[in-house]
Amino acid sequence: MASATAINPDLAQERKNATINSEEFAIWWAGGSNELYKKREMAKLFYEDPQFVDHQHIANMSHKELYEYTTEKAVRFLLKLREYLKKQQPEAAPLTPIEEMYELRALMGGPLGSGLFPANFPLRLHYSMFLPTLLRQASDEQCKLWLEKAWNFDGIIGTYAQTELGHGTYLRGLETRADYDIEKQEFILNSPTLTSYKWWPGGLGLTVNMVVLMAQLYIKGRSYGFQPFLVRIRNEKTHEPEPGVDVGDIGPRIGLNGVNNGYLGLKNVRIPLNQMLSRNNQVLPNGTFVKGPEPLLLYGTMVYVRVMIVRDVSVNLLQAATIATRYSAVRRQGVEAGGQQETQIIDFLTQQQKLFPQIAKGIFFRLAADRVWDFYRVVSKELDQGNKRNLAELHALSCCLKAICSDEAAKGIEILRKACGGHGFMASANFGNLYAAATAACTYEGENTVLLLQTARFLVKNYLDGLKRLVLPKTVTYLRMSPQFKWSAKLETLVTVLEITSMERVRHTFFLMQRNKKNPKQTNHAGIQLTKAAVMHGRAFLARMALDSIRGQIKNGTIPPALREVMNQLLNIFIMDLFLSSADEILCFIPSIKGKQIHEVEARYEKCLLAFRRNAVAVVDGFDYHDRDLASTLGCYDGRVYERLMAEARKCELNLEPVNTKSSGHLNRLMKAKL
Repeated sequence: MASATAINPDLAQERKNATINSEEFAIWWAGGSNELYKKREMAKLFYEDPQFVDHQHIANMSHKELYEYTTEKAVRFLLKLREYLKKQQPEAAPLTPIEEMYELRALMGGPLGSGLFPANFPLRLHYSMFLPTLLRQASDEQCKLWLEKAWNFDGIIGTYAQTELGHGTYLRGLETRADYDIEKQEFILNSPTLTSYKWWPGGLGLTVNMVVLMAQLYIKGRSYGFQPFLVRIRNEKTHEPEPGVDVGDIGPRIGLNGVNNGYLGLKNVRIPLNQMLSRNNQVLPNGTFVKGPEPLLLYGTMVYVRVMIVRDVSVNLLQAATIATRYSAVRRQGVEAGGQQETQIIDFLTQQQKLFPQIAKGIFFRLAADRVWDFYRVVSKELDQGNKRNLAELHALSCCLKAICSDEAAKGIEILRKACGGHGFMASANFGNLYAAATAACTYEGENTVLLLQTARFLVKNYLDGLKRLVLPKTVTYLRMSPQFKWSAKLETLVTVLEITSMERVRHTFFLMQRNKKNPKQTNHAGIQLTKAAVMHGRAFLARMALDSIRGQIKNGTIPPALREVMNQLLNIFIMDLFLSSADEILCFIPSIKGKQIHEVEARYEKCLLAFRRNAVAVVDGFDYHDRDLASTLGCYDGRVYERLMAEARKCELNLEPVNTKSSGHLNRLMKAKL
């Protein structure tokens, strides 16, 4: 952090006026003093190492330069990280393999990862998809062969190749084939069409040498559905593509270009029988297909990734909120009375309405990710015991939250960028990288609309179960609640209203689908209603989760007394924002609520924004982002925005010479033409 004398006076005054201690907030947010200490030690380990200083802004790099630079830096990072972790003496109980993968992946997708790798971590899929799929889909014998080697990068760098050029979320449409040759006990892999080429997997183009490949299995011409295969695509020693493998980079994207997204085509590539991952299903040497228990592939690995996505986008959103909040305290605009100093833009209620809900969303999205991660660990243990009772609920919840949180984070980051005016458009402000990370999450690991439809079908099924008086999963028990309530603008009532609205939207959609069954031509006409039902369910869950979480933490003392008022303010802002965002649905389904009640909530909402104003900077300071985490000229701790903007401008390559010879020659020719 900057010294006190170097800090912008407006920002210094904000910290002085705060009623909470940022360090106390940081301890709560990190999960305790020990966790905060470990986080800071990790940041110090890398940010104080000269070999991790960026001497050139990534905006000035070509696609090729950025890939090469990011890959070299990632290797240095992993070598240093592994060496550091070996020296640490674990104080708590050892983590399970999947928990350890989650912790490492959270590190790479968190503030340190975004600070070191603003264009994204190039080996991300190795940890988030390749290793978890091996762990969950490979048999015990296969794990012994490959898992430890993959964990230690012992000749194996992997990714997960499912999406194709012509098919993404619609898995049954995948075209890549794996035909079993009984005589040689091998699978023959082929990409029969252009649209069957694998497309998008991170690291696939030039980085990895092995993939978990999803392909349609055929035995004697009969299809047995898509199955996972472990395939070496590049030679372990030379890194040259293996025979029959057509692989490369798909080219620049809107963002995240540090990840080498690739394409993959296969022509008569043979792999042995034991390279079909066989924990769930297997093929015997004689060609007999043995169907195993309920595959976790569709749920476990994807749920795992979706939980991480919710956590990742919450970090993206909070980083953007930190940048915009600090900038709003420094930026002055307009004079209320002659001769007075211009007003800090954070004092405008319209600016507060842009900033503060995003802070609240980032906090509660992270708490939601933690809640679902705990649920995932419970369900994983249940599945190991053959109990799949809670699997569908977990799948539906992870789909819904991934879709809603990624969409809200992307929208929120854009709101925060525009809240910084023209300066927010500068590459050095870093909103571009944060937005690219959040908006990319709206389509990978399940396109959001498709995920909402999956959640909605779960809701409709459980609504029917409710009519049959069956026991409902915990997250949808409200589908049987009474629609009667007594109005007040208190949080409990607002949460109840959101749940009733969700129930009524599901009920409306259920009966619409029942009517559509009578007309086969209308079976696909419920899509809009289904997605609305899923969104309302997600909002209701988030509101209830936030209310229960904060009240629970206040009750058990997890939230210190000094932070309770500000956390209640954030809770109010979050739930009232959800309520007001759902006003059209509420007015549609709850006749007793009129404009008067909406206006009452709006008035309370504005009071909460004004009340939180005093501690806004203290709270974003409490997220404890290092300046390198934010990588922003607008969001540094010292608030010296204008000095940093000018310093960054002077580094621009175009300013390294007083006259650009090439362009000035063209301009001279134009001026001499005397048009």
